[in-house]
Amino acid sequence: MIKVDRRILKTQESLKKAVIELMAVKNFDDITIQDIADQANVNRGTIYLHYQDKYDLLDKLIESHMNELGEMDEWACKLDWSNGLVPFFEYFEKNYLFFSTMLASKGAPSFRTRLLDYVMGGFRGEIDRESGRNVDLNEDVMLQYAGTAYVGVIEWWIRNEMPYPPQIMAEQVGVLLERSL
Repeated sequence: MIKVDRRILKTQESLKKAVIELMAVKNFDDITIQDIADQANVNRGTIYLHYQDKYDLLDKLIESHMNELGEMDEWACKLDWSNGLVPFFEYFEKNYLFFSTMLASKGAPSFRTRLLDYVMGGFRGEIDRESGRNVDLNEDVMLQYAGTAYVGVIEWWIRNEMPYPPQIMAEQVGVLLERSL
C-alpha cells in the first residue's frame, strides 16, 4: 500500500470540509471552484491537482463516507441490532455537518438514494427466514420498507439536531428493525 503524503491528505480534507461548509449555506450548483478555494484557503490550481472539478470532489467526499460505513458493516453485523447500530449513530453524530448538509441539500439528491441502496444491501442478509414469520413477504418489499424507515429516522434525527444520544437511537431503531426483518 502506498503511503500518501500528510500534506496531500491535509489539503484534501481541507477541500472536502470547505465544500460541505459551503453547501450548508449555498446550493451546490451555485458553488464555484473559487468559492471552494477561498473557503479552504488554497489556490484554485490546488483543487485541480487533486480533483477534476467540484463534482469529482463531492463524489470523492461521498465515497469516503460510504467506504467508512462499509468498513463498520464487517464487524457491526456480528452484533445484535441495537449494539450493532450504536457505531453507525455515533458516526452520523461525529459527521453531523456532512450528513445534515447532504440529506438537506438540493444539490446532492443522489446521496439519499446512495445511502438507501447501501442500507438495503446491508439488510439483505439480515432477513429472518428461519422463524417462518417472513415466509409470505417479498424480500424486495421488506428491504424497501426497512431501508426507507431507517434512512428516514436518520434524516429526522439529524434534521432535529439529534434530540437523543446515539445509544438511545440505536436501541430504539434496533428494536424496530428486529421486528421488521
